[in-house]
Amino acid sequence: MGKIIAINISPQRGTEKHTVPSARLVADWGIQEDAHAGHWHRQVSLLSAERFFAFRDKGAPIEYGAFGENLLVEGFDFTALPVGTRFRCGDVLLQMTQIGKDCHSHCAIFQRMGECIMPRQGVFARVLEGGEIHVGDEMTIEPPEKPLPWQAAVITLSDKGAAGQREDKSGPAIANRLRENGYEVVEQLLLADEPEQLKKQLRRLCDQRQLDLILTTGGTGFAPRDRTPEATLAVAERNAPGIAEAIRAHSMTITPRAMLSRGVSVIRGKTLIVNLPGSPKACMESMDAIMDTLPHGMELLRGQGGECARREEKKP
Repeated sequence: MGKIIAINISPQRGTEKHTVPSARLVADWGIQEDAHAGHWHRQVSLLSAERFFAFRDKGAPIEYGAFGENLLVEGFDFTALPVGTRFRCGDVLLQMTQIGKDCHSHCAIFQRMGECIMPRQGVFARVLEGGEIHVGDEMTIEPPEKPLPWQAAVITLSDKGAAGQREDKSGPAIANRLRENGYEVVEQLLLADEPEQLKKQLRRLCDQRQLDLILTTGGTGFAPRDRTPEATLAVAERNAPGIAEAIRAHSMTITPRAMLSRGVSVIRGKTLIVNLPGSPKACMESMDAIMDTLPHGMELLRGQGGECARREEKKP
């Protein structure tokens, strides 16, 4: 059980948050009058009060809201909880969607202290059920009523697609196939064939969003710009070669050119990353080979059904 120590909002992005005694939260939006509210996955930011006070004890002259946190909460080590954890505070129900964030420009706190805890210790949530909260309200962890669906992201690698010179047909086709099989597709990205961009996004999706599955499409051939496998291997913690081998074996029954695919399949944390070919037809053929077996692998990664009780829910 936790307790809200402070509620902080700011009417404009880039401005310091100020403390308020209470706030109204709107479902699928965020905190009223806070600039970071919107239809996205980072509607409300939370920070452990214990982490805040420990940092202040180092001599940092900080006030509530200094890290940009909306809710300062005592009693939880948020970063020790899995993405998908739900928090109840009266009528309000929050679901954690991300741990940490990328710091694009060092804030004033970092300039003074040489570090900032929000990029590592802050978490983000979306509002499932709205209502009013007050400083001093209790917060509890609420188990989900039913298992959460598998969460996935789809990344298309294409120079022409990223430049707007070619329509991305593979990414949407993969996303639709995942949704038909009960997955929640939380992000779809279209990137140029730049390894550094891909590595950055893979790390973010695995470490911060803690997704179950990432499927990439494109960049797996012999062309000089085809570097998707190398970027994927660079972020991997463990190899999972059987999935890529199964895709090639199945595709070889359709075309001998399948032997030219260099796609890999790997694990980072508890996320499975699989490279698919670039054409929509080849993507669907590849998914035919692996879709029935992927859920078992993801269950093993999550441990007996997963920390978040995620599972595949196929349509009848």
